Amino acid sequence: MQTVFGMILGAVLLACGVYVYDSMQTSSVANGGVAEANRTIVNWDVVATDWHALKTRAHEDWTRISSR
Repeated sequence: MQTVFGMILGAVLLACGVYVYDSMQTSSVANGGVAEANRTIVNWDVVATDWHALKTRAHEDWTRISSR
């Protein structure tokens, strides 16, 4: 149980750390094509879209399962 909790906590800390690191980086769009060295690690627009799709699908599946 402690191992599973540790892995979950580690994943959450990793995601938070990457988000903080990316939020402190300058955007290559704002600075032109020269700023490739300061590109973010994660494309957060894609993450937001995927997260929204996951929540929508989970809600639809929950509604379908609970209506039985």
